[in-house]
Amino acid sequence: MLQICLVGDQVLRKKAKPVKSVNGSVQTLLDEMAKIMYQESGVGLAAPQVGISKRLIVVDVGDGLLSLVNPELVSASGSQLGMEACLSIPDVVGEVQRYATIRVTGLDRNGHRVWIDAEGLLARCLQHEIDHLDGILFTDRALRILSDEEVAQRNEVVLD
Repeated sequence: MLQICLVGDQVLRKKAKPVKSVNGSVQTLLDEMAKIMYQESGVGLAAPQVGISKRLIVVDVGDGLLSLVNPELVSASGSQLGMEACLSIPDVVGEVQRYATIRVTGLDRNGHRVWIDAEGLLARCLQHEIDHLDGILFTDRALRILSDEEVAQRNEVVLD
C-alpha cells in the first residue's frame, strides 16, 4: 500500500531514476498513483511522493487523467504567478512563478511517445510534478509563503 511521503523524507530530495521500459508493473504503479491522487483531492502526483524514485507522474486538472513516464520539459515561454500547495507539504501554500506556456514530452502508459502543449493550470501542474522528479519542492521556488488568512481571502485553485 503506497502512502504519501512528507517533507523531510529523503526520497523527495533525490533525482528520480528514468524508467527503462513501460510494462505491467509501471502501469499498475501509475494506476495506484492516480487512485491516491484522487483520494487526496490532488491534481498531480509524482512517484517520489509515494516513496518510489522513478520518473513517473499523474496529472488531472479537470480534463482527464494524464499519465507520463520520463516526462521532460522541452520548451517554455512567458510567466505566470499562482498559488501552489503539495500533498507532501500539508497546510503550506505559496506563490510560485512558473512558465506560462510549455511543451513536455514523455511516454504514455503504453510506452508511446507523446507531446503535450500546455498553458495555465496544466502547465503549472506539469512543471510542479516534473520538479518533484528532480528533487525540487514548490517551497524551493516560492516567492513567498501565504498565511492562512491570505489563502482564505483568495478564490484561486490551489495545486496539490
